[in-house]
Amino acid sequence: MKIIDRLKEDRINISFEVFPPKTEAGFDSVINAVNEIATLAPSFISVTYGAGGGTSRNTVHIASHIKHDLQVESLAHLTCASSTKEEVQRVISTLKEKGIENILALRGDIPNETEFPATSRYQYACELIKEIKENGNFCIGAACYPEGHVENEHKKDDIKYLKKKVDSGVDFLTTQMFFDNSILYNFLYRIREQDITVPVLPGIMPVTNGKQMKRICQLSGTVLPQRFKAIVDRFGDDPRAMQQAGIAYATDQIIDLIANGIENIHIYSMNKPEVAKAIMANLKEIIK
Repeated sequence: MKIIDRLKEDRINISFEVFPPKTEAGFDSVINAVNEIATLAPSFISVTYGAGGGTSRNTVHIASHIKHDLQVESLAHLTCASSTKEEVQRVISTLKEKGIENILALRGDIPNETEFPATSRYQYACELIKEIKENGNFCIGAACYPEGHVENEHKKDDIKYLKKKVDSGVDFLTTQMFFDNSILYNFLYRIREQDITVPVLPGIMPVTNGKQMKRICQLSGTVLPQRFKAIVDRFGDDPRAMQQAGIAYATDQIIDLIANGIENIHIYSMNKPEVAKAIMANLKEIIK
């Protein structure tokens, strides 16, 4: 089933994200985590492309397992900065062969050792989106940045580039993580003014490790509200307390989103079924 068709249903859609193992030795543990998350009956599970695109083969395997063995819709990430055009085309063909209908098209991080831009690689996500569109009947998702992309100085330019990306053939958007819902509401108002009308899924990250936050914010440009900073300062050195506080904060964000009419929410729970389960337990009377 195409995700865009699910998003059009009159229901609240909750989805989760997992990432492939960095080595083959970790494959079974990832599959076990995916199996547990699937028991929550999410609307779909997305599978990242892995650092540098090096785990693309596992991305396809896991996405296929989710769809065919677990009977949950899957969304396979595909990045182009770290792969040649030939490699990208090969992955698209494999996804088509495996019956994967949904792709999240991303430029991805530029590897340090790679010459970029180069004629052998797609430079922008919109180029990748066009390639996917021309080579299969896929539902295509893309990323958006409520606080602006770290490489764009002006938010106006960011929305201009987003519009170009959507017009290339995007069916829905998923936001980068944010910790202040007012940022999302303002972003939605601004993009709708520019006639970007595709569904937007807020990306919520339950922070369970305070030490990771500094690096995450540096990479993404995400701003932490004072309320969240206080939580990390108070509980960041206590893993169990930080996990409980992070799950509570994410739950509070999700409840506010639903109360304000947002019905499609993506949770960056990664390979942590215990986090996904705790959030769904917190929402059991809200999502019926």
